[in-house]
Amino acid sequence: MGLRVQAAKNVSATWLGLLVHVAVGFFLSPFILHKLGDNAFSLWVLVFSLTGYYGVLDLGIRSSIVRYVARFAATGDENNLAKFLSTGVAFYVVVSLIVLLLTGIGFFHLQSIFKIPPDLLESSRVLFVLSGACIALSFPLGVFAAVLEGLQKFSWLHLSQIGITLLRGLLIAIALTRGGGLVALGIITVAMTLVGYLIIMWLAYRAFPLRFSSQCVDSKSFWQMLRYSGFVFMILVADRLRFQTGPILVGAMISSSAVAYFAIGSKLVEYSTSAVRSMAVIFTPMSSHLHATGDVVRLRQTLVLGNRACALITFPLCAVIVILGRSIIEVWVGVSYLSSYLVLVILSVPRTLYLAQSTSTKILLGMGRHRMLATVLLLEGGVNIVVSVLLSRHFGIAGVALGTAIPLTVTSVFFLPRHVCHELQISVRTFLTQAYFLPLTLCVPLVGVLLFMTKEFPAHHYGSLVIQVACGGLVYCGGLALALLAPRRPAGIKLWEAIMMRDV
Repeated sequence: MGLRVQAAKNVSATWLGLLVHVAVGFFLSPFILHKLGDNAFSLWVLVFSLTGYYGVLDLGIRSSIVRYVARFAATGDENNLAKFLSTGVAFYVVVSLIVLLLTGIGFFHLQSIFKIPPDLLESSRVLFVLSGACIALSFPLGVFAAVLEGLQKFSWLHLSQIGITLLRGLLIAIALTRGGGLVALGIITVAMTLVGYLIIMWLAYRAFPLRFSSQCVDSKSFWQMLRYSGFVFMILVADRLRFQTGPILVGAMISSSAVAYFAIGSKLVEYSTSAVRSMAVIFTPMSSHLHATGDVVRLRQTLVLGNRACALITFPLCAVIVILGRSIIEVWVGVSYLSSYLVLVILSVPRTLYLAQSTSTKILLGMGRHRMLATVLLLEGGVNIVVSVLLSRHFGIAGVALGTAIPLTVTSVFFLPRHVCHELQISVRTFLTQAYFLPLTLCVPLVGVLLFMTKEFPAHHYGSLVIQVACGGLVYCGGLALALLAPRRPAGIKLWEAIMMRDV
């Protein structure tokens, strides 16, 4: 199977799985919010944000497994593959025990971290234990998902989870309708997550002759993984600081009920960017394969074309949620949450600038050239915390959002483009022009249509909102089709493109 065909297959399957996941989450979130209320919903967000920090105990080993599975599968080195996988599972068993210990300690100190209403304290503790136990089990089981990623079986990975996502949404809706609360939601979420991992395990055994043995656990393999994953670990910590501290800071410094207003704006940003993140993940094993075979030319092409694809998705999505954000919030959760729009705007623009370069970060990881990237992102995460704390005292939840937005913008504009172009020896001007000129140009008529629609036909229900999005989407897709399918281009443009592609 050719590289483009495989990439197209993986991306298509990933987007289909993502579409189901986002659709279920989008329509289920307001249902959960209104059934639980602000306080319980905020605790739901807080608990999963807090337990999400257990992910740093991964130390970046999962990314290392993905990279070395791709490398050893390409070279047919089954012995080293068995050593890496067995060592990885052994490491994760130890991590699982640590997670269970931390969860037990946190059970007794949860109230000292957040301002939890007394009537919800017991439920929040049970939810915390359920979430911690689920994450503890997901560490060793996650090895099989890493195997599928390393083998570039993203279609198997994502298509297999569609049924789990739909069933989880259905069970949650039934439980809430029958009066269930936080504990019921926690049980359903944990159970469905574990079932999904078991299905992935079965698929991994079908995809490749995996071999696990205690005799294959090897300290040399572990240190080899750790040398690669050390800086991946820094990136994991940085991502938690950059993108997951917002709700925690709001809950700790403002109030637990205010988390709902912050989460609504940030969740919409997360929904709009999931398509890019899920697509870009395929470039890590792909670039690892190209780097192992010394194909620098295709690495440069992947950089330009991958980031262009990311921008073609994230730029129009950013335009939609910024221009139609108020209407989206109104029809989604109600007019009482329109104050979340400011958080939405503050977070969406810098997040878009960063996500438009998602292929860059994945290529650096695939090549093993992520040391500087990790250092800068970790520094950004620290600045994020400091600035968020300072600004929250004066601007509330908007200050927390600004604390994320300011350092993220600096990284996205001044560091990342120059760094990746230096590593691949391609000019910054060539990269920026070829990757982003077309997406930016196509967004101009889209923005015009959306502004006209919001002024003349403001949306207050799903029907009118869908019409506005559809009109903007038709204009954007029409322009994209003309750009991609045009049979001929003026000679001047051909010459200009030839010059610009010289370094690629």
